[in-house]
Amino acid sequence: MIAENGLAANSINGTGKDGRITKQDVIAAMSGGFSTADAQSWGGSRDQNREKMSMLRRKIAERLVSVKNETAMLTTFNEVDMKPIMDIRAKYKDAFAKHHEVNLGFMSFFTKAVTEALNLYPAVNAQIDGNEVVFHNYADIGIAVSSPKGLMVPVVRNAEQMSLAEIEKEIKRLAIKARDGKITPDDMTGGTFTITNGGVFGSMLSTPIINPPQSAILGMHNVVERPVAINGKVEIRPIMYVALSYDHRIIDGKESVGFLVKVKEMLENPEKMLFGAKDPVQVLLGL
Repeated sequence: MIAENGLAANSINGTGKDGRITKQDVIAAMSGGFSTADAQSWGGSRDQNREKMSMLRRKIAERLVSVKNETAMLTTFNEVDMKPIMDIRAKYKDAFAKHHEVNLGFMSFFTKAVTEALNLYPAVNAQIDGNEVVFHNYADIGIAVSSPKGLMVPVVRNAEQMSLAEIEKEIKRLAIKARDGKITPDDMTGGTFTITNGGVFGSMLSTPIINPPQSAILGMHNVVERPVAINGKVEIRPIMYVALSYDHRIIDGKESVGFLVKVKEMLENPEKMLFGAKDPVQVLLGL
C-alpha cells in the first residue's frame, strides 16, 4: 500500500507493536497524513464516511454550476426598515388569522411588493431564449422552501392578481406538499422570478443564485435591531438586508437598482401599497 500510493515509510507514524506500521496507519496517511496515534492524542476519531449524492442533490448541483458558468450574475443590496410591516402585523394578525385561517407573514408582503416592482421593471421578470428575450405579462413567483429532500422552489401562479391571504394560503399549501414529499415537477416549473428567505435560518446577508431560466432572485435575510437615522435622530429599528441577484445580460444596473429600491419603498410604506384609499381592515379581511 505504501508503494502503490507513493508514500514515504519514514513519514508514517507507526502505531503497531514496537512502532510497526499498520494498515490503518497507511490509510490515515493517505487521508491526510494523520495517524491513529495523532487522533488519539487529540481525544477524537478521524474516521470518514462516504455517501452517494442523491439524484436531487446532483441535479441541484448541476443547475447551480450551469448558472455560474452561463450567466453574467451580479448582486445588488439594500436595507428595509421592517417596522411599518411589523406594526401592521401586530395590529391585524389576530383578525387576519381568524378570518382566513392562515397567519399573516412577511412573505406575502414581499411577494406583493415584488409583483408591483416587476410591473415597473419588466426586464427583471424576463428570460433569455436563444437570441430572444421573453417578457412575461404575469408574475409566477417561485418561493424557495426547505424540505427533507433539500431546497425546493414551488411556484405561486399569477401572484400579481392575489390578495395577501391568497398568497399566504398558496405558500402554505405548497410548503406542506414539499414537507410531505408530495410536491410535483409541475409545482416547480414555469416561474418567472424567485424569492428566497435565508433569514429563517439566521442569515444576515447572502448572494442568492438565480434559478434558471429566470433572470433574477430576491434574497430576504434576518431582521436585526440596528441604529438608523430617522429625521435627523438615531433610532433603533428592525432592519432587514435584502439582495437582488440578476443576469446582467438582459438586466442593466439601473433597472436592478431601481427594482430593489421600489421594493424597499413599498415595504416601508405598506399602507399605501396595500390599501390606497381603502379601509385596511376590509382589504386584509377581503371584505
